[in-house]
Amino acid sequence: MIPVVFRDDASESLRLRVADFGLPSSIEPPQAGQYLLGDADGIALCKIGEKGRVKVDFVNGVAQYRRTKGGGELIAKAVNHTAKPIVWDGTGGLGRDAFVLAVLGLQVSVFEQNPAVACLLADGLARAAESQETAAIVRRITLCFGNAIALMPGLAKHQGRPDVVYLDPMYPERHKSAAVKKEMAYFHDLVGMADDEVALLRVAREVAKKRVVVKRPRLGNFLSHEKPAYQYSGKSTRFDVYLPFQPVNQ
Repeated sequence: MIPVVFRDDASESLRLRVADFGLPSSIEPPQAGQYLLGDADGIALCKIGEKGRVKVDFVNGVAQYRRTKGGGELIAKAVNHTAKPIVWDGTGGLGRDAFVLAVLGLQVSVFEQNPAVACLLADGLARAAESQETAAIVRRITLCFGNAIALMPGLAKHQGRPDVVYLDPMYPERHKSAAVKKEMAYFHDLVGMADDEVALLRVAREVAKKRVVVKRPRLGNFLSHEKPAYQYSGKSTRFDVYLPFQPVNQ
């Protein structure tokens, strides 16, 4: 488990937020490897010997462009956003697709089991909640800290099943630009590859009421080697759509 290094200007609310994820704190960065840095600007993933940082920012950058200039048409079609579905994102990561869905007006529950990634995402949501431009959007996003395979069946039983389960399992060499490659390399080092894809897809199809949407590179293999019912394809990405399993007892 990677440590969190707080600078003196880190707020008390930030320190409390980090405490929710059980990450060890340290006065100094480790001699090698990755660590989280907490300061006045929030939480960032850093790596010894590298200058770049990974931070969840829903207010500026790519998120701002998507929010103000549009985009996400393909994912919108894949989840059938006009029907206003309730969406569970079983592979939350840095929350980018969840944010796009929330911009479309959808309620999204995001599942993330890696404590460092969940911490980055929680920090990004908290900072976005303080911005007038994004506060209403991120109120539609709920972070669920834990393994989606383990959590989703219980939540479905007690809270009701979602209309759509969305999955974007880690996939190597998806991005080509140098800057994104470095950022995703940090992320790959932190979380590794996807967990049991067979179980993930099975649970998603058991839980979803209407469809399971899986994001893949356009030429990538099917998740769990299972052919989808249909697809939405773009230039570099496609969305495979699976139908839910029918309950044994109606």
